[in-house]
Amino acid sequence: MQDRGTAFLERRLGTWVRSRMGRHSAAFVMFALKQGWAALFGILFLAALIVSRAVWQPDWVVSRYDALFVFAVGTQALFLWLRLEEWEEARVIVLFHVTGTVMEVFKLAQGSWDYPDAGVFEIAGVPLFSGFMYGCVGSFMARVIRIFHMQFAPYPPFWATVVLAGAIYANFFTHHFGPDIRVVLFAATVLMFWRTRIWFFPGAHAYWMPLPVAAFLSAFFLWLAENVGTLTQTWVYAGQGRLDLVSLGKLGSWYLLLYVSFVTVTLVMRDALHRDPVRPADRELSGE
Repeated sequence: MQDRGTAFLERRLGTWVRSRMGRHSAAFVMFALKQGWAALFGILFLAALIVSRAVWQPDWVVSRYDALFVFAVGTQALFLWLRLEEWEEARVIVLFHVTGTVMEVFKLAQGSWDYPDAGVFEIAGVPLFSGFMYGCVGSFMARVIRIFHMQFAPYPPFWATVVLAGAIYANFFTHHFGPDIRVVLFAATVLMFWRTRIWFFPGAHAYWMPLPVAAFLSAFFLWLAENVGTLTQTWVYAGQGRLDLVSLGKLGSWYLLLYVSFVTVTLVMRDALHRDPVRPADRELSGE
């Protein structure tokens, strides 16, 4: 749930925006502002990548990677202290760190990408701050569901979504040794979720978007964020030049990985899932 301070700021900001523009324009502005607020962890992390790349010197006692790890841990602790994240959500985000770090260790061993610098806080050559990159995704999903009071309907059987998420995650490993079934997985996400609407509230009124469309748009922004990582030389892909953009093929990888992330978050946000088609009633912001 939103804390009272956040809800109060939302009401005041919503009232100010609505007093200066029409309903739909105000909804768009509130949508953009709330998206930025939900993505706060990721925004701060990207800013840390850019600033650290600009100022860090190789002869400093603390390595850049270790500083990024300390920054990420401190930011996570601050989010919990300020109640920007709930403890229940934080426990799920830990799963993002574990599954993300396991994938990083495997992919690094396969030569899929590399970390050009070094640090003390690392496992098998993978700096521990990398787990927070996946944690940023989990943080965003948990916060955006709460901030927009999202509802997902009609939602497929939960067990089927878990099976699909497991198959997607496994394919990131198995395609190195066997067939790559990502095309089948792309089709499965659309077939399973094509009827599912994400109902959300930029203000008092509900809007909706097909879940696969939302996943694709989110994947695009994650692809942009990944380019920040490579342009700052935080990590580099095999064969990638200093100023080369990340391959568009990674956009598809992010699209699939988002389903793994989403299903992981729904482990503690089951109340937002509805088997039957549902249109949420408009909210009374003044009494929230």
